[in-house]
Amino acid sequence: MDNLTHSLVGALLGQAGLKRKTGLAMPALIIGANLPDVDAACFFWLDGVEHLGFRRGITHGPPALVLLPLILAGLLYGFDRWQAKRGKRPEGRLPVSFKWLFLLSFLGCLTHPALDWLNVYGIRLLEPFSSQWFYSDTLFIIDVWLWALMGFAVWFSVRKEKRGGEWMKPARIAMAVALGYIGVNWVNTQMVVLHDPSLDDPILSPKPFVSWEREAIQDNRDGSFSIDGKAVGDAGLWRNCDWASLRRSNKQIEAFLFWSRAPFAERQPDNSVILRDARYYDQRARDRFSVALPDVRCLPLTQK
Repeated sequence: MDNLTHSLVGALLGQAGLKRKTGLAMPALIIGANLPDVDAACFFWLDGVEHLGFRRGITHGPPALVLLPLILAGLLYGFDRWQAKRGKRPEGRLPVSFKWLFLLSFLGCLTHPALDWLNVYGIRLLEPFSSQWFYSDTLFIIDVWLWALMGFAVWFSVRKEKRGGEWMKPARIAMAVALGYIGVNWVNTQMVVLHDPSLDDPILSPKPFVSWEREAIQDNRDGSFSIDGKAVGDAGLWRNCDWASLRRSNKQIEAFLFWSRAPFAERQPDNSVILRDARYYDQRARDRFSVALPDVRCLPLTQK
């Protein structure tokens, strides 16, 4: 999911009462909820789409989900002591407990892969022990309804707190509603498959703004895909290319095909080839999730 959603989850946990456990609890929860995305630093050393084969992997796996919270707790604890030595520690801050900082950072980190698993992009939950991708096809990567629900709940809870009212209850209710919303969307995905027996292990991509609707992506088993019944991809082109050799010789292709869940090849008017993923074939995303192969000259079967 996007980082605003991750941040709102951390803030909601804090407003549900966890921020009273220790000083600096809110930074532990909010930063912790975003911490696995430190892998975004790969943009500084990887080219093109190589980041697709790196992200949502090693920093989202079990060892990192223990190590990263430990580092964050240590930094926050050290920051509190540094402020105290300089006489700049806020008077209203609760005493800081390293144990609680670690536990809250750990909890925040755990929410991150749980949310990332919800969309069609996927996550490698078991890195470095396994590079298998996991998907649940439950929510679009940016869900405006979750934004609205959690954003309002955090604002309302903080407002109630400042006025001396019951501030934890609104956050807890919002958490329950959010979990129910996610559950309903998961069931909705399962029902699409049950009600359409013609679909064979499809990718069911939730649509933005209308989270109850699904875009059905069907693998035609010939190198092409159907998106809501519309075929995309050149099946002959896919079958005639030696993709194994191309993967070994081109890091961009290797990273793309390692990440891609629905890869297909598309010939361009200038006879070049573009690798795309059927999950991101709309005009807004297709160029960001593709690899141009100007030197590949695989011929379709009809031209052999």
